[in-house]
Amino acid sequence: MLLRKPFEKSPAGARVAPFVVFLLLTYCQGKFGEESRYWFYFAKTLVGVWLLFEMRPVVTEMRWALSWEAVAVGVGVCVMWVGLDGFYPKLGELGAKVGLNSSAAIDPALPWNPQVQFGAGTALAWFFIGVRILGSSLVVSALEETFFRSFLYRYLAKPDFQSFPLGQFAALPFFLTATVFAFEHEQWLAGLFCGFAYQGLVLWKKRLGDAIAAHAITNFLLGVWVVGKGAWQFW
Repeated sequence: MLLRKPFEKSPAGARVAPFVVFLLLTYCQGKFGEESRYWFYFAKTLVGVWLLFEMRPVVTEMRWALSWEAVAVGVGVCVMWVGLDGFYPKLGELGAKVGLNSSAAIDPALPWNPQVQFGAGTALAWFFIGVRILGSSLVVSALEETFFRSFLYRYLAKPDFQSFPLGQFAALPFFLTATVFAFEHEQWLAGLFCGFAYQGLVLWKKRLGDAIAAHAITNFLLGVWVVGKGAWQFW
């Protein structure tokens, strides 16, 4: 209940602060040795669960809504994400060309792979794989969709964002929100199309829940693909 009252007093803070905290913990991954990439992911997932618990009574639109449209978008985005791989330079590669390092990739030569770090088939490796799949599916989806679709899109359209309907289209916020979302990811081009798809789903269904569900489906299927195919570059 620690954050409940501050969140009630600040609708913007209730949607922005949890996302910022999550980003800060993400930034810490790998800053304290290679193993910290995994332990900080575990820590931020636990913190994310707590933040969602504190947000839920305040951010009333943050409710899952499983529809056929959400399933179709979730599956389609996963297929697109995998299918585009190798056809465009990643964020780290673009950053290197202009003399910048991508914060999304600690070391492109060392993808997030607990099977390498802790040993193939070990309990600890499978523990972190499970944490990653569940965290990205259940925690990341809700935190990101709430920030990007509930707050940022509407705030760019109207500073009094709560008075701007979730289902109302505004061209500039639509493209700006998707662009910001894109550059949060190493696979920025896939992220851009992903942002269009999730925002379009909110506009279509006029609620946030379908986008949360679609995002969760995408991340879950991508996680299964990563582990099943050994495509660790997506993590």
